[in-house]
Amino acid sequence: MADESKVPQDNVDETPISPTNSNAPARRNSIEHHLLHRPAREELVQKNILPDSTAAPSLQAQQKDLAKHMRADSLSDKISHRPSPETLLEKGVLHEDPRSLDEESLPSGEKA
Repeated sequence: MADESKVPQDNVDETPISPTNSNAPARRNSIEHHLLHRPAREELVQKNILPDSTAAPSLQAQQKDLAKHMRADSLSDKISHRPSPETLLEKGVLHEDPRSLDEESLPSGEKA
């Protein structure tokens, strides 16, 4: 076995790569100051920074997706029950569009 006392010791350079910052304690105090004075959760919800949800964070994306699909289903249902333009004309809700009269008076195949 080799004698360990004869193995040369490498000099390890332990100087930091980045320059040392004498401002580090002031920065740490600044971070602590910001953490102590950060806005409350309710304020962040009012500003729409955080979602207004009591669900676990892992479920919030699914909750948002579900709400989106529910709005789409509701809109589809309302559109399917919407009255036709002819019905609205008969009830007097809509008035005849003067542009449609111009197109009807033209011979077939011609456009204005």
